[in-house]
Amino acid sequence: MEEKNNLRSLTGMTLAMLIFGSIGIFRRYLPVSSELLAFLRGVIGSAFLYLMILLRRKNALSGFPRREVLRYILCGAMNGINWILLFEAYRYTTVGIATLCYYMQPTIVILLSPIFLREKLTGKKVICAAVSILGMVLVTGLTGAETVNITGVLYGLSAAVLYAIVVIINKKAPDYDSYGKTLIQIFSSAVILFPYLIMTGSFRFTSFSIQTIMLLLIVGVFHTGVAYVLYFDSLKGIKAQTAAVLGYIDPVFALILSAVFLNESLSAAGCAGAVMILLSSLISERGS
Repeated sequence: MEEKNNLRSLTGMTLAMLIFGSIGIFRRYLPVSSELLAFLRGVIGSAFLYLMILLRRKNALSGFPRREVLRYILCGAMNGINWILLFEAYRYTTVGIATLCYYMQPTIVILLSPIFLREKLTGKKVICAAVSILGMVLVTGLTGAETVNITGVLYGLSAAVLYAIVVIINKKAPDYDSYGKTLIQIFSSAVILFPYLIMTGSFRFTSFSIQTIMLLLIVGVFHTGVAYVLYFDSLKGIKAQTAAVLGYIDPVFALILSAVFLNESLSAAGCAGAVMILLSSLISERGS
C-alpha cells in the first residue's frame, strides 16, 4: 500500500512539473497583456482551488491567525507581480532563457538566507551559487556567444528575486494547511492586481476569441488550480529531496517544448550554462 501511494505521489509531482513547464508556450499564444493574464490566472486558479477545498478539505481555511493571513496576503501581492514579470520575460525573450532566468531563484534564496533565515552559508552553497551565476552569464549571452534580449532577461531575473522572497516568507511561516494558504495567496494576487488593471486600463483583449478563452481557462485551471493541487497532494507522499529533483522537470520540459513548438534553441555556451544552473541549484538543495 505504501509503495502504491509513493508511486501515486511521484506520478502526481511529475505531472505538476510538466504542467508548470508548459505555461510559457501557452503565454506565447495569448493575445492579452501580462498583467491581465496574471489577474485572470489568479481569479480562475483560486476559484478552482476553493472548489477543491469544498470537495475535499472543508476546514482548510480555518485556524489562520490574523498575522499569518497578512503574511500570505503580502506573498500574494508579490506573487502577482512575479507572474507579470515572468509573462513579460516570455514575451521579450525565448521561453527557454526566460525559464532559466526564473530558475535562478534557488541561488537567490541561498544568498539571502543568511540575512533573512539565519542560515549558515556553507562552502558548498557558495560554490553552487558561483557556478549558477556563471551559467547565467553563458545563457544570457554576456560572453558574446549569442545575442539575447536583455529586457527579457531582466524581467526573468526580477521574477526570480520576487519568487525567492515569497519562498523565504513561506519558510518562516508556521506549517498551516497548504491548500488554505495557497488559496489565500493566489486570491490575494488577483485582488491586489485588480486596482492596478483599472488604473492602467489593462482590461482589454486584442483578440477575444474562443481560442483565447480556452487558453485562459487552461492557464487558470490546469497551470494554476490542477498543478497546485497535484503538487501539494504529492508532497505528502515523497521526500523533500525527491521533490527537489522532480522540480527540475519543469525547466527541462520548458526547454524541450520551446525547441519543438517555437523553434527556439540555445547555443553551445547557452546549453552549458543551462546545465550549470540546473545542476548547481539541484546540488545546493540536497541535504548533507
